[in-house]
Amino acid sequence: MCQVAIAIAAIFDHKVRLRWRGGRAAIKTLKANVEPGAKYVWFHAASLGEFEQGRPLMEYLRKIHPEYKILLTFFSPSGYEVRKDYKGADIVCYMPVDTVTNARAFLRTVRPVMAFFIKYEFWYNHLHILRHRGIPAYSVSSIFRPNQVFFKWYGRQYAHVLKCFTRFFVQNEQSKELLATLGITDVEVVGDTRFDRVLQIKEAAKKLPIVETFIGMKDDRMKDDRTKVFVAGSSWLPDEEIFLKYFNAHPEWKLIIAPHVIAESHLQQILSLLGNRKVVRYTDAEKIDSKVTTEMLRDADVLIINCFGLLSSVYHYADVTYVGGGFGVGIHNLLEAAVWDVPVIFGPNNQKFQEAQDLKACGGGIEIKDYADFEQAMTRFSDSAESLHEAGQRAGHYVKSLTGATQRIFSTVKF
Repeated sequence: MCQVAIAIAAIFDHKVRLRWRGGRAAIKTLKANVEPGAKYVWFHAASLGEFEQGRPLMEYLRKIHPEYKILLTFFSPSGYEVRKDYKGADIVCYMPVDTVTNARAFLRTVRPVMAFFIKYEFWYNHLHILRHRGIPAYSVSSIFRPNQVFFKWYGRQYAHVLKCFTRFFVQNEQSKELLATLGITDVEVVGDTRFDRVLQIKEAAKKLPIVETFIGMKDDRMKDDRTKVFVAGSSWLPDEEIFLKYFNAHPEWKLIIAPHVIAESHLQQILSLLGNRKVVRYTDAEKIDSKVTTEMLRDADVLIINCFGLLSSVYHYADVTYVGGGFGVGIHNLLEAAVWDVPVIFGPNNQKFQEAQDLKACGGGIEIKDYADFEQAMTRFSDSAESLHEAGQRAGHYVKSLTGATQRIFSTVKF
């Protein structure tokens, strides 16, 4: 999109306006913060998801080569606004619009020693100038499919941008094979750095006394001597209409919901679907006297996580999990749930997510298309402790077996 088009769109859209202003201010930000003579390694992430894929790389680089400075850029406000204070980078800013003038000014100011582009980032002018200046550029956690423009007859001209990369670190063999059809052979299949990240998240999980009181956990014991727990993460209304119908009829389960949207209007929709179930909101439990809170939580059927930042830790307490988004634009993070050795249920819009296909194939993930599918899966897990345990073990093993991409990448990159 040209600068004029972005400027016009910025008049009508708040996110585009943030992006436009941030991109224009990027060079000024860099000139004010780049240390003369310092060696910068540049990481670029489109948004928050790509940041999470790049984070293990940045943190590992900091550990093994503390002499380098780290520049982190974002395209999307949804990434920058959340992570602009990330302490793992020395400078965080927007990526300027991809014009020849901006690319030259950007690279002249930073003079990076190398650049890492996460997943789907192919900036034509920046990449061509990086190649012209002999600066190594790496594509990491990238994944390619036959329907992408690079592999169509009308996209072969644009595909030349891919030849600007020094090396590709791709997620699977299909990506390597597709790149070979374009004559690109400096490719290594290392997997997805997200698997490394979810292990980091698991290791940093918080102990949540409110959740433990709610589920009736005693001491540090998990999965025994308490009611079974179902955790629904990042759920939307179409997800909730399915699983809430089931739990209204099965009081033997404790239910924890961490909806994707925590606006009051959505919380009221959830409450309207819950019928007579006793519900506690997490933030309410934080405010009430401890004795009253304990009694209220133990008596409740449903705990709503109406705040952000807890979901990855909440999954720790689950027997079965559900990850939302599969009845909309696409499922959210399955790996954060699966890493805890629990089965993951999700909706049908998952074809573009490799981890969904892999979890289904190994038996750790269950796709549902409607209420009947959900009921069938839950009946199996309710009636058979062996089935529940086996599905959970398969999910956890899948995640753990695919870690190590970060180390494989840095074993190849030369400093």
